[in-house]
Amino acid sequence: MAERQRRQTGKAVLAAGLLLCACATGCSGDGVAAEDSRAAHDPVRTVRQAPEALLAAGSSQARTAMEMAAGGTRVTIRGEGVYDFRQQLGRLTLVLPQDPAGAPEHRPITELLAPGALFMKNRGAGVPADKWVRVETATLSDGNLVTGGATDPFAAAQVLRGTRTAAFVGDTQVAGVAVRHFRGTADLALAAENASAADEAALRAALKAAAKGFATADVPFDVYLDDQGRVRKLRQRFSFVGGHGHGKETVAVFSTTLLYAFGTPVSVTLPQSKDIYAGRIAEQ
Repeated sequence: MAERQRRQTGKAVLAAGLLLCACATGCSGDGVAAEDSRAAHDPVRTVRQAPEALLAAGSSQARTAMEMAAGGTRVTIRGEGVYDFRQQLGRLTLVLPQDPAGAPEHRPITELLAPGALFMKNRGAGVPADKWVRVETATLSDGNLVTGGATDPFAAAQVLRGTRTAAFVGDTQVAGVAVRHFRGTADLALAAENASAADEAALRAALKAAAKGFATADVPFDVYLDDQGRVRKLRQRFSFVGGHGHGKETVAVFSTTLLYAFGTPVSVTLPQSKDIYAGRIAEQ
């Protein structure tokens, strides 16, 4: 009985997070020290500039992890793929958690990330295996920061444009790369205001939706920047009021994004209309 209850709770949390819409160049030691001094002096500005460094990098490989906690149950969805920051196009393969008995709950989901849209294959819930599901991100109450089970890497970085407070924690390493660790809080509404480029209209709309849809617009974060200001690791905490049997309970969602192999070629072909499922998606 307890095992069954745990499995049902895990599935409910997963449904809440996965588809709310179901509805380096080298530098001297002195240069590094000077950079650390500037970062410590104005950490807010340093963190806010991180998206620009990613645009300069062009693309990267990415790993994601999304942890959802509610009702004493924690589930984690992991993803891996590539992302083009200039085109805002990406491809991730998500692996969903196993049930308590150890049997896989779902085939890996393929996600294509595009400006204003999320495409998912192997979605389940009555969707044919050869069809894609398309979701308009601006229509989602969370702006697709948690809906797809992985935070769009560029959207995650864009949240940093809304940084209100930040502190330089110190120097460390991520995957053998020297980085500077910052901790702070960003505001989703401010992030939307600071998304200035014309081609970021869809992202701005999504961030505005998220500012209204979450339980709070404040997003605590830890970010690790390399010597070129690029995000190497970003961990963010989102909070929303749970549905799917959770009543008014606040569900905590922890999103972790790892970026590496900058400059990796990215090729993403979006589905044609005939390959997109137009039927009803079953409730989970």
